[in-house]
Amino acid sequence: MSRDGTGVDGAPRLEARADASLAAAIDAMDPGAGRASGENFPVALRLLPTHRRTYLMAVYGFARTTDDIGDRAPREQRSGLLDELEADLRRLYAGQGGDGAGARTRVVRALGPAVTDCGIPIQPFLDLIQANRQDQVVSRYQTFAELLEYCRLSANPVGRIVLYVFGSFSERQAELSDSICTALQLAEHWQDVAEDLSAGRIYLPAQDMDEFGCTEQDLSQASAPPQVRALIAAETQRATVMLESGAALIGTLHGAARLAVAGYVAGGRAALAAIAAADHDVLRATPLPGKRRLATELILAYARGR
Repeated sequence: MSRDGTGVDGAPRLEARADASLAAAIDAMDPGAGRASGENFPVALRLLPTHRRTYLMAVYGFARTTDDIGDRAPREQRSGLLDELEADLRRLYAGQGGDGAGARTRVVRALGPAVTDCGIPIQPFLDLIQANRQDQVVSRYQTFAELLEYCRLSANPVGRIVLYVFGSFSERQAELSDSICTALQLAEHWQDVAEDLSAGRIYLPAQDMDEFGCTEQDLSQASAPPQVRALIAAETQRATVMLESGAALIGTLHGAARLAVAGYVAGGRAALAAIAAADHDVLRATPLPGKRRLATELILAYARGR
């Protein structure tokens, strides 16, 4: 044994250095608060209480960093970075320090207060990591059911975390939240068909593409041909049905929680409306809702309770 107890070959010391290097690489994946403005929904509305808004931004930072690792990190590093992110998350939960004690990365340490104060379980965070692992090996979905299973990992955990942040979690509310979050994820997929294709991914189910006579070549056009527009119209209708089936969640909530979830639903409605306003041509440009439409939808959703 060496004096520092690392063993003759110094393996534990090398392992610690490797872990520190991975943590530094994760810290370099800065989600940036400004990127939140590009989302369909208000991530942390200014009207929310400061501490709740801080918790939501920490959750957003974790989710965004996880996605960035899965999408933007060098391909050969993604698996190791996701493994380290999970390990750091487990260190946080093992320490249960309200200040994030035990975690090595900024993005995981920032979760500490929310995890401790709101009693958020670890599984939703693990699911988000698993969704990005899946992205590394799955680039096509054969059926809509397969895509929904992906959304169960990539989108639904966020809504469940939000319910915990506001102390409003119940199984029934979680089910309604799942419908909202899946719809939001689908809306984003339909907006980003061209962007996803450039990254080598197609989220439109192959079965649906066959039904509408669409090919991958059709998705690479500068403007969507009629068969692609018809497919996107059908898929946005599916997302609309799911969004509206979950919107009743708003009416079960009060105060800041009601406002936050109304914001998410409003974002989904505005995004789907933007796709329709573009005549379902999602290839020419990404259809994005305007701030006025978002504000109007938010007021209506909050007032109606759905």
